Amino acid sequence: MELMMIIYILTFIVFALIAYSVMQLRLAGLNVKDFWSFIQANQMLDKLYAFSKRYEKMSPQEQIVFLMEAEKVFDAFEKVPKMIWEEEYEKYTDVLNTYKDIKVLRWASN
Repeated sequence: MELMMIIYILTFIVFALIAYSVMQLRLAGLNVKDFWSFIQANQMLDKLYAFSKRYEKMSPQEQIVFLMEAEKVFDAFEKVPKMIWEEEYEKYTDVLNTYKDIKVLRWASN
């Protein structure tokens, strides 16, 4: 009986924390879906940052994939206030600069 009571209390606490988190996101003006896509884009930003260091050695197919993934990351980051991702600003600008360079190279080659 006591074990069931502890399980119910812990379950209630978990749901209360989730509800509080969702409420805080909504008060910040974010949707949960947008915030979740930001989290995923943040992980992708780390991978793109590593690729951005060697963009000159990428094949044309790799450049296309890089451009498509970078656009997804940029879209997700635009939906979130900048104060949330201030720590990632340097990586973001490096990826953005590489994105621009690849766009220019592809435009010049056409």
